[in-house]
Amino acid sequence: MHLIARVAGTGDAEPLLLLGHSDVVPVELENWSADPFSGEVRDGEVYGRGALDMKGANAASISALLRHLQEGARFDRDIIVLTDCDEEAGSFGSRWLAENHWDKINAGSVLTEGGWFLAQGDATTPMLITATRQDKVYFNLDITADGTATHSSKPMPDAAMVTLSRALADLGDWEAPVHLTDVTREYFKALAASTDDRRFTQAIRMLLSARSAKMRERAEKLVVSRSDYPYLHRALLRTTHAFVIQEAGYKENVIPSSATARLNCRAVPGGQKPRDFLEQVRTLLARRDVEVSIAAPEGTSEEDYLNELDQTWATPPADIDTDLFHALSGAAEATYPDAVFAPALFEAGTSLAPWRAQGIPGYGVYPYVLSNEQLIGMHGDDERIFVEALKTGTDYMYTVFERFRVG
Repeated sequence: MHLIARVAGTGDAEPLLLLGHSDVVPVELENWSADPFSGEVRDGEVYGRGALDMKGANAASISALLRHLQEGARFDRDIIVLTDCDEEAGSFGSRWLAENHWDKINAGSVLTEGGWFLAQGDATTPMLITATRQDKVYFNLDITADGTATHSSKPMPDAAMVTLSRALADLGDWEAPVHLTDVTREYFKALAASTDDRRFTQAIRMLLSARSAKMRERAEKLVVSRSDYPYLHRALLRTTHAFVIQEAGYKENVIPSSATARLNCRAVPGGQKPRDFLEQVRTLLARRDVEVSIAAPEGTSEEDYLNELDQTWATPPADIDTDLFHALSGAAEATYPDAVFAPALFEAGTSLAPWRAQGIPGYGVYPYVLSNEQLIGMHGDDERIFVEALKTGTDYMYTVFERFRVG
C-alpha cells in the first residue's frame, strides 16, 4: 500500500515531493549475522534489510520534517511525502501512480534516493557529500546457448551449459570502455579535492587530463585501485554488466537443450549508448555459439526498444540552479563543514522517470555517511548503516527543510 501525505504550505512556491519507497528486496537469510527484519543495533550500526535502501533515508527525512512540524513550522510550499510500496518490484509503482493519481504527486521538484555521502580512509570522517542529478540507463541482455539434449549418461561436446559458461567467462574478463561526461567530470574533480589521500588525488587528475582512450583506461585502473570505494567509482565510469540470473536444466539425468544467463546493464547517460554496448558484446562473443539479445518488453522490437533507450540516454541531467538543489548544497556546508559537496551521477536507478518526463527536476541523497562495506551491503547481506551517521543525516535533512521554512 502506498502512503501519500501532504503538509500544506503557504503556496508561495511549487510543492516539494519526498519520493521514498517502503518495499525491500528479498534476503538470503542463511548469509546474515542478524535477523534482517529486526533492526538490531550492534557496535554502533543498525542492521536490517532496507537500513540503507531506503528505510534509513525515509526515517531521516520524515523525522526531520516532523521535528519542524512539532516546532510549529510553516513552509513556503506544500511538502508531499510518498512511500512507494512497489519500487523494487511490482506493477503499481511510481509509473502507475503517475498514470492514475498524478494530482496527488505532481510537484515542482522531487527528492529521492541517490547521492552517496562518502568518508575518508577511516570510514567515518565525512569526505564527499553528493546529490545525484542523473541516473544510469537500465537495460538487460540475455545470453543463450543451444545444444543437443540427451541422457546425462552420454555427455555431448556441444553441451549448452558449457558453451554458455565459456561465453560468460569471456564477459567476466571484459569491461566496457571508460567514458567521462560533464556530470562525471564534475564529480571526480570534487572527489580529487575532497580526499586526504594525495596518491588518489593524483590518479584522478591523471584520469581527468587523459587525452586518449588508452590513457583513460590506464588512469581508471589506477583510480579504482586507490579508491576506498572501488566498485562505486568503477561503475560511474562505464557501462556495467552484472550476471544476475542463470537458467538451464530441469532434471538431473537430462542434458538440457538450452541455457540462458541474464546480464543487468547500466549505461552512463551521454557516454556509451546501450545499442553500442550491445554491439560490442555481440562482437566479443562472436566466436562463441551463443545468441545475444536485448530483453525488450513484450511486443516491442529490438530496434524500437533501442530507440527508447536512446531517448533515456539523451535525457539531460536535472538543473542544479534550483532552490531545492541550493538547499541540499547549503545543508551540506552547514552539517558537514569539512567535506566537499558535489552533484553526481547515480550508478543505479530511481523512480524519477515520470517526473523527469514532465521536465520536473529531481535529485537523490542517502543522507548518511557510509563505509565501502556498508555500501556493498545494499541489496546484499548484513545491510547496515552507522547509527551516528543516521542521526547526523537527520540533522542534514532538517537543515534542508529549514531553507523552505517561513514561520
